[in-house]
Amino acid sequence: MNPPERSQTKPTEAQAPIALRGGPDFDFHRDTFAYANETKWVYSVDPITGRQVSTPRVPEPSYALHCFAMARTARQFWWHARFDPSLAAPDEATCRRLIREVVSGKSPARSVRNIVIPGYTGLREFSATWEALLKRECGGAWQSYFQRGNWRMIFPFTRAHQQSEADRLLSILEQGGLPVVHVLRFPQLTINHTVLLFSVRSNPNTIEFRAYDPNIPEREVGLCFDRATRTFTWPALPYFAGGRVDVYEIYRGWIY
Repeated sequence: MNPPERSQTKPTEAQAPIALRGGPDFDFHRDTFAYANETKWVYSVDPITGRQVSTPRVPEPSYALHCFAMARTARQFWWHARFDPSLAAPDEATCRRLIREVVSGKSPARSVRNIVIPGYTGLREFSATWEALLKRECGGAWQSYFQRGNWRMIFPFTRAHQQSEADRLLSILEQGGLPVVHVLRFPQLTINHTVLLFSVRSNPNTIEFRAYDPNIPEREVGLCFDRATRTFTWPALPYFAGGRVDVYEIYRGWIY
């Protein structure tokens, strides 16, 4: 996310932005996966029409359509796992057992971190070593198709709904939560994606969310909400031309 432009005058107390808030100890470069969710298509923007176009990726990717599982699992590790690099690293069988315990853990009110993963500083280092094992154990592509909250995307997203959702996500992050959100355009489906929000900055005109995007493991991505238009925007990325999107939280209840 680009930092806000510096004002020539010191903002008043009413105008001053709220500092970044979110998961109190979530570290993007420690608590996210080292590998990427691959896209099945190569995306580009037609220079004449400005429209997003796509062609099948060749060769076909071996690990695609896992953004839902990756975003959820990153949060599961933040909730349930405590990494201890001072201990000896485990063997594959032990890693498999620990991963399954983390993935199957119930959603707690706050981080419990009762599963100790020895030999590593965090999920990024752990996933760089055990990439193939994590890919097998953290959920299949079918979970993206059959995630229980997918029903919501077919109904209209009003500006009032998006305002309410932005305020609710802001509140969750200010209280130290990590919401997983579905980012989409329907029925165009120029984007149909899931990311993990981990911090936020509230300004008089915008709410700026910082996100872990499973497609972009090397850096965080910014999701912006404009208060005047009550609209979310997602930046231009290798798989999306950039622009307005609709957003709602998933993995938060029995219907989502």
